Amino acid sequence: MFEVALVAAWALMAFATDRGGFSGLIVGGGGLLWCASTIPLLGDYRHRLDAEPGVRWLRLVGPFLVAVGYGVAAGAVVGSWQLALLPIIQSLVLLNWQRGVRYKVVIAATIVLAVVAVADSTLDASDPIPVLVPAAYTVFLPVMTVTSLWWWDVLITLDRARASEARLAATQERLRVATDVHDLQGHHLQVIALQLELAERLLPTDGDAALEQLRAARVSVDEARQGTRDLATRFRSVPLGDELANARDLLTAAGLEVEAAIDADADAAPASALGPVIRETTTNVLRHGGGRRARLVLTRIADAWRYEIANDVTSGSEDEHDGSGLHGVRRRIQEVDGTLEVRRDAEEFVVIVTVPVRLGQVR
Repeated sequence: MFEVALVAAWALMAFATDRGGFSGLIVGGGGLLWCASTIPLLGDYRHRLDAEPGVRWLRLVGPFLVAVGYGVAAGAVVGSWQLALLPIIQSLVLLNWQRGVRYKVVIAATIVLAVVAVADSTLDASDPIPVLVPAAYTVFLPVMTVTSLWWWDVLITLDRARASEARLAATQERLRVATDVHDLQGHHLQVIALQLELAERLLPTDGDAALEQLRAARVSVDEARQGTRDLATRFRSVPLGDELANARDLLTAAGLEVEAAIDADADAAPASALGPVIRETTTNVLRHGGGRRARLVLTRIADAWRYEIANDVTSGSEDEHDGSGLHGVRRRIQEVDGTLEVRRDAEEFVVIVTVPVRLGQVR
């Protein structure tokens, strides 16, 4: 952006001093070509490897030839040493210099451009106004360029930090899962081993006591299995806001016009109870709805959360809604002291589920 603006300023100055427009075309057209030649330099800078600092000179031959050619041609037609040196100096500033070298390059470039700007003003001081803006802009271009590259580096560093943080969080989560599984299974397996060992010792002398220990071991196995299932469910749980967003995207992808009204605090709702309900009712709409519109609503009412899903139906599809899916939803909701209401008419099928707020607070 800086380079294009600067080329435009020099081109306008050339048009102002050369009514024929020949100089302006050379400065403007050649300047755009030079700006395009700096894109590979920016690409190399963006994809540089921290382990391999320095400059890969062979890749820079083309851009530097364009910079030299444009500088010679534009500087000659305008009569400015500043414009002649600008493309070469800017290309040097864009290189991937080693740490501590870039600021020296920028200082040297700024001094050189300021000196040649003074030299240009002494060569032709008849009309300094047209050349004042591009000259000042040219002098400060290295500083503006290196400032932009610095911000670029900051953004890249932040992006890498976010990626590293995400990987660290995933590693910590895996470690936590492994620790929980180890603690859960280790405890139950140790108890089962002791119960079976005791049963083995009691079997020759006291069969009833040995049988009691075997029953206790079986109970421990059931507890371990249930604990493992609860642990897996806890780590598989998805925030309810994401669950509703997935349901909306799925219905939209199926070609339905979806109207969604989701409470801002949806993630505070009990995902363990409503998550499976949302998945089952969404599947129910996809299988048996047959309409073109659907409505998703999740709101907080007094001491309960109210979930509603509705869809328009076609003739002959009403009876198909009464399958095992809704019976499973009813059973699941009754287990958490919730309610299920199913309404249908000739045009719409509605499922309304309410669950107590305390479930979300416990979670």
